[in-house]
Amino acid sequence: MATSIRLSRGGSKKRPYYRIVVADARAPRDGKFIEKIGTYNPLLGKDDEKRVVLDGDRAKHWLSVGAQPTDRVARFLDAAGVRERAARSNPNKAKPGEKATERAEERAEKLKAAEEAEAEAKAAAAAPKEEPVAEEAPVEEAPAAEEAAAEAPTEEAKADEASTEEAKAE
Repeated sequence: MATSIRLSRGGSKKRPYYRIVVADARAPRDGKFIEKIGTYNPLLGKDDEKRVVLDGDRAKHWLSVGAQPTDRVARFLDAAGVRERAARSNPNKAKPGEKATERAEERAEKLKAAEEAEAEAKAAAAAPKEEPVAEEAPVEEAPAAEEAAAEAPTEEAKADEASTEEAKAE
């Protein structure tokens, strides 16, 4: 008969409470068991001594006769010093899946394109202000002064005409 040391759930909905039991491997999770060797209450704090209560002597006995603990119970047994649990290494545990990787790449491409567009817009906005002043200003100073001089009399003439019209109206 293959036996296992596992958790059997009790408690009410959303209020779990587990018994650590030795049961036939073919028996249902919450069904018939051979012996209860402890309890586990996940609602208690991790530092609470009543979170996991385990009879170490009975656990050693069942391990010696070939009972296999589940992963969770093996952790409890290791914490209690009953059985050493080999540390597992899963290097792919934290890696995202294929679709998540694709979505991340798409987001990175969109972000890069947006940053490039923003950089180009800033460069385009900054370039005309700096370049004409530096390159075109010395070349166009004389024509600009001539244009200003040519326009100034016309503006003054218009102002004079407007003032004379106002005077006539009064």
